[in-house]
Amino acid sequence: MSCSTKSGKTATSHDKSWYVDRARVLAALSNPARLRMVVSLADGEKCVCDMAAEVGLDMSTTSRHLVQLRQAGLLVDERRGNMVFYTLKATCLPAFLDCLDGLSG
Repeated sequence: MSCSTKSGKTATSHDKSWYVDRARVLAALSNPARLRMVVSLADGEKCVCDMAAEVGLDMSTTSRHLVQLRQAGLLVDERRGNMVFYTLKATCLPAFLDCLDGLSG
């Protein structure tokens, strides 16, 4: 017995690295604190100190989370003096999160 989707669409073929890259992004988003940071950055750039106060974590922990999001390709950072500011690079994320809202009913 075979399983079919009945949609008539064929699966797009991707190489293994495509799946690895997307899994890395999804893993970065899987932490509630990092997800909150991404949602906050959708409103505009923020420095690490403001982000730490907003999410209720110390600066060191906040910075580590932000670096992980940057390494996943979701954020860009800019150093200004002794402060680092982060901006959401993946501007599609708010729409993706809105899509997920529809799943939770």
